[in-house]
Amino acid sequence: MMELSVINIGNSKGIRLSKTILEKYCISNKIELILEKGYIILKPKVEPRKGWEKAFKKMHENGDDQLLINDVFEDENFEEWNK
Repeated sequence: MMELSVINIGNSKGIRLSKTILEKYCISNKIELILEKGYIILKPKVEPRKGWEKAFKKMHENGDDQLLINDVFEDENFEEWNK
């Protein structure tokens, strides 16, 4: 458990988190605030697709972005999509 002081920030109040905590929990610009049964929970804001663009570019450069199965099957009927 850690005790923090509530400080004035303009017309609002807030808390300060140390650089160590920010780095340890990967907190950068945004956090999620969860109110649950008498508790306030702060969580890092997760960006599920962060870094995908860079990873896909690297996959392409390495030739690892090849299809594993055909994207069109021989028995596929495209007429049903035109209804």
